[in-house]
Amino acid sequence: MRLTLLTTSLLFIGLSQLSFGQKEAYNNNKFKQLDQELPTPNAYRTGSGAPGHEYWQQKADYVINASLDETIHQLKGEEKITYTNNSPNTLKYLWIQLDQNMRAKDSNTYKIQQNKIKDKVSPNGIQSIEGYPEYDGGHKIEAVTDKNGNPIPFIINQTMMRVDIASPLLPTETVEVNIKWHFNINDRTLMGGRGGYESFADGNSLYTITQWYPRMAVYDDVNGWQNKQFLGNGEFALTFGDYDVKLTVPADHIVAATGVLQDSSILSEKQLERIQKAKFAEKPVEIVTHKEAIKNEKKKDKGTKTWHYKAENVRDFALGSSRKFIWDAMGVEVDGKRVMAMSYYPKEAYELYNRYSTEAVAHTLEVYSKFTFTYPYPVAISVEADNGMEYPMICFNYGRVDEKGHYSKRTKYGMLSVIIHEVGHNYFPMIVNSDERQWTWMDEGLNSFLQFLAEQEWEEGYPSMEGFPELITDYMKGNPDNISPIMTNSESIHQFGYNAYSKPATALNILRETVMGRELFDYAFKEYAKRWKFKHPTPADFFRTMEDASGVDLDWFWRGWFYTIEPCDISIKNVQFEDFNTQDPSIEEPKRKSERDEQPLTITEIHNTEENLPRRIDRKPELKDFYNTYDPLDVSKEETEKYKRYSSSLNENDKQWIKEGHFVYQVDFENVGGLVMPIIIELQYADGSKDKKYIPAEIWKKDDKVVSKVFVCDKAIKQFVLDPNRETADIDTFNNYFPRKENTSRFKLYKANH
Repeated sequence: MRLTLLTTSLLFIGLSQLSFGQKEAYNNNKFKQLDQELPTPNAYRTGSGAPGHEYWQQKADYVINASLDETIHQLKGEEKITYTNNSPNTLKYLWIQLDQNMRAKDSNTYKIQQNKIKDKVSPNGIQSIEGYPEYDGGHKIEAVTDKNGNPIPFIINQTMMRVDIASPLLPTETVEVNIKWHFNINDRTLMGGRGGYESFADGNSLYTITQWYPRMAVYDDVNGWQNKQFLGNGEFALTFGDYDVKLTVPADHIVAATGVLQDSSILSEKQLERIQKAKFAEKPVEIVTHKEAIKNEKKKDKGTKTWHYKAENVRDFALGSSRKFIWDAMGVEVDGKRVMAMSYYPKEAYELYNRYSTEAVAHTLEVYSKFTFTYPYPVAISVEADNGMEYPMICFNYGRVDEKGHYSKRTKYGMLSVIIHEVGHNYFPMIVNSDERQWTWMDEGLNSFLQFLAEQEWEEGYPSMEGFPELITDYMKGNPDNISPIMTNSESIHQFGYNAYSKPATALNILRETVMGRELFDYAFKEYAKRWKFKHPTPADFFRTMEDASGVDLDWFWRGWFYTIEPCDISIKNVQFEDFNTQDPSIEEPKRKSERDEQPLTITEIHNTEENLPRRIDRKPELKDFYNTYDPLDVSKEETEKYKRYSSSLNENDKQWIKEGHFVYQVDFENVGGLVMPIIIELQYADGSKDKKYIPAEIWKKDDKVVSKVFVCDKAIKQFVLDPNRETADIDTFNNYFPRKENTSRFKLYKANH
């Protein structure tokens, strides 16, 4: 056929538009694989989500000597870092984190905070805007030297310090860096923060010493140096190593710390006896009793003591120090290994912590080990410090009582949840060492999910605040301008708590209960934890491992829940009922007659009847013929013979199935929210019985807007209900019913004042 220039152009445009349309449809396909979003597998990280055969990671060992000056709230110290380059790359310089510099006077953390003038503002509020100008915060670096005492050039950029080592560090080589420093400890009750000091009315202080020493930044195969600035939300990316720490404190202080105490002579004989008793006790034993702690508060010994702790293969080191501490402990057996669960707390928390804290620590170790791996460290510590933050083997929590020792239900369960959560962080990210500076959800979300499982194993009806799908619906249906995808950098997240904690925890619970099932999910999740224990995983490693170990394609789930902000809102758009046609005229024709007879009269017929309208045929019966008495729905001989021929072609099973009788319904489902999810529908029958059907999310593959499903039932259905057990975080339950339920609300009668 001859094509003119115009025809050719139109054809080209049409083909181009068709191609573009196909590409657009593919790019918007909710079941498109995540190939473009995930990094290309390599020798370090495989396509299965496992570490590759050439996986490597760096090592940083620390020897630290520090002292606490309680009179001026200052910590000073010297440290030796031995850094091992296990990478295949040569390093010209090292990056070291100075996290205390977030509180320095010129910190960008204060500069980038948005502020508004309020009707009422406290002096503390004004000070916080200006970064507490009276407080001289930040690491004060006094010296950086090599192993021979020679100065090493360095430059400080906000919370990061670049150390320009004398010669390039080759693969497999080590380098020693010595740093002398001090900083002024912040008043945590005034300024907030993960660490600091709290002063009590009795004149004593409680110290939580965190982010306190210059720490090596992570260098890995994904980012090179992870030297993003510490601004506050994005927490920490840290390197594993061994720690040898000596801390000199006031002589009557009790020090709780990461690791194992090396010099037991610092404890009394009674305390040592109590520790031995606690190792195999059925309930916590007080090492420092309530009575002794009160005595310590009042006595205030002079002089100092040095507490010496060592910890192996940890990514960080933290401690608590106070003369106010009551200390209890109990040995807990985890997979045949005995771990010391311990708690340190002031008398202001005694009635709660003495009863629950160490038990909660033990419970967390047992449940988390079941779902991941056996807890590898010798101790796990909960410290009451009126806040919540986690470190290897030690965490800081809240839960105080009133003057009479009473506490509310909210305080009790809030305390239990925060202890479970913070102790649980030993697994994520202290051991499965994800990059918190970049991906908060990888530690907070996964940990919040396991926290939910542990809470539900604490007691029936535990009032969990995260995990149940219905608890996330208000957030999911909120203003999209104020919601971020889970896959957002830690410092850029809207609604931090919902995004980093609640939504990923809920997503994993839905994945476990509804999408994958417990058996497949639990195996895959445990495989991820074991693969990346004491390593540095990325989101891709998690996504790929969950699929690899389960055999379930979850790219649609990761894309919807983690890369978009679309909510789940599936509606039963329409239901069509078709009575099953048996082909037997003796059965079907009476049904049609019944349907015909049930049809309402037209308004004309009603009025004609009311007027008793006279008709000609009634006045002249001779006008009637065969068709005036004939019923077209009567069974004819031809129909009977036709059915006999059809029936003879059926086997006995088919005949029995037809004889039983069936009802056929077509249900149309509309994806209003945009997030594709499995369809869980409950068929509520007229006889009061129920039947729940599960339709995988893949039903939306060819059309993610509207899909239809036919249900063949042997009983009549009176109601269709979507997601009857609230499994999918559906934000609008009104459209989950067909027929729709009446949307009623209760109102109060009141007496008007006249």
